[in-house]
Amino acid sequence: MAKAETIRGLRRGLLVLQALQTSSILSLHELHLATDIPKPSLLRILHTLEEFGMVSRRLADGHYRVNTIAHVSRKRDRYDRVAEAAAPVLDRLCQKVSWPSDLFVPAGDHMERRETSRQQSPYFSHPSYLTRIGQPVNWLMTGVGRAYLAFCPAKEREAILKTLRKSDQFEDQLARDQRKVDRILAETRDRGYGTRDSGFIGGVYRTPTDDGLAGMAVPLLDGTRVYGSINILWIRTALTIEESAARYLADLKAAASEIVKSIQGQSAAVSRRPLLRPGRGRQVVARSPFRP
Repeated sequence: MAKAETIRGLRRGLLVLQALQTSSILSLHELHLATDIPKPSLLRILHTLEEFGMVSRRLADGHYRVNTIAHVSRKRDRYDRVAEAAAPVLDRLCQKVSWPSDLFVPAGDHMERRETSRQQSPYFSHPSYLTRIGQPVNWLMTGVGRAYLAFCPAKEREAILKTLRKSDQFEDQLARDQRKVDRILAETRDRGYGTRDSGFIGGVYRTPTDDGLAGMAVPLLDGTRVYGSINILWIRTALTIEESAARYLADLKAAASEIVKSIQGQSAAVSRRPLLRPGRGRQVVARSPFRP
């Protein structure tokens, strides 16, 4: 019996998905090296896979990842889906307000950046080590950390603070002053957003250097659950915190709400996506894996 012919385009698409299965995220050049597919062809394949919700591009650097909705097995963690949901929202927010935003999620004794629109902002030009994905920040001196801690469940908050009390790092010493922490977090809840500590100037984790920035952050709140925090950053001398809140807080909160709805699977973009075009065989519907 003659061997059935393979479909070259389908084979190439599967090779791309296979490469993305083995790594958390890959650049176009890395995909080219892994598959030996020419870059122009790769771009067409990736565009098609994006159209069907199988892959997406990270906002921070344009690298590609398999979407959660694709149900393709690869090494992932629970915050991948948060970054996928946040990327297009942070992009639109930056286009609207011009200032950039970050997504930060818990990572033990610190938070870490999982997405950013800093490259999209006309006002920012930072070295890559300050904008990289995975960049850590402390919990208690940053707006994103305070926004998360103020709204997360009490049991989770106490577990984080217990870890920080054991730390000998300067940024974590505040955890030993429970009364002050409670006051700061109560003020954050009352305002509805977190801000940096007045003594914190930014910079690289564990190595504070003045980055000239100010910011405000809100939690990604889903009932009593918090997925992470997003912020808006601006040049410190351009606006006071109060001026920025008056201009941009509503947009920031709307972005947070949109991200949470996407995670829940209620957004039209991810909730129920047909894998086959209508009229071309049985329609298979992919239910969103973003449901908690």
